[in-house]
Amino acid sequence: SIRRNDTVLRMVMVGKTGVGKSATGNTISGKECFESKFSAKSMTVDCCKFEGEVNGQHVAVIDTPGLCDTRFDKERTTKDVTQCIRYAAPGPHVFLVVIRLGRYTDEEKQTVEKIKEIFGQAADRHSMVLFTGGDLLEGTTIEEFLDESSDLQELVSRCNGQYHVFNNQLKDRTQVTELLQKIRNIVQKNGGSHYTNQMFQDAERVIEEEKQQILKEKDEQIRREQEELKKKLQEKYEKEMEKMKKEVQAELERQRKEREEERKREMEEMNEERKREREQRKREKEEMEMER
Repeated sequence: SIRRNDTVLRMVMVGKTGVGKSATGNTISGKECFESKFSAKSMTVDCCKFEGEVNGQHVAVIDTPGLCDTRFDKERTTKDVTQCIRYAAPGPHVFLVVIRLGRYTDEEKQTVEKIKEIFGQAADRHSMVLFTGGDLLEGTTIEEFLDESSDLQELVSRCNGQYHVFNNQLKDRTQVTELLQKIRNIVQKNGGSHYTNQMFQDAERVIEEEKQQILKEKDEQIRREQEELKKKLQEKYEKEMEKMKKEVQAELERQRKEREEERKREMEEMNEERKREREQRKREKEEMEMER
């Protein structure tokens, strides 16, 4: 288990741009150490780290760039987020999956899937959902709010039922004390262990295997499409050849018939000529006999 003071509680904040990760880091640390303002653009471009004592507990808080930051491509953002593993060496005790209270959008769902993809399933037992914008509850409890969203219930369930609500507008430190206690409970549940570099490498291996599988499937698809195209071209070629063959045969047949008809006409003409010659000779013979 983890005891206060003698061990650094290492926490990594992950989530989409604009959910209040930097403001949450400032609330936890009690200092303005992370740049935070209301903006659609991520204020954190690279990982940032605060290390110090909070409520008698030595903590390290790592802020990561917002996933789905449109200024950078997916690969760059993923690379920047994975830097946090180095910042949290030898490994974070908890991933704080920061979600702003309100409608759980498709973009946020994609972000959660992206977190799972980057850090792997092993990160689930080292994770907690941290809802920001607690003032939006307005008298409703977080449990009542969760009851209305099966998607959020599923997310919390994936994080072993661990969640906490922050109101970053409040200066009340009770919410921080409660968060630290919940994180200590998670670490205790995990037998004092933290997310390790091996887990991260396993997640990377899974991603690489999936990439290779996708590439293999694409190659297979291209091969199938090429074979299909080849088959269609072969069929088209064979049809064209068959058509040409029939046309050639038809032309040869036409020419043969023409030749036959020509020969027939020639024979008829020859026969006619012979007949005329015979008749001529016959007349001449008759005339000669008459003259005698």
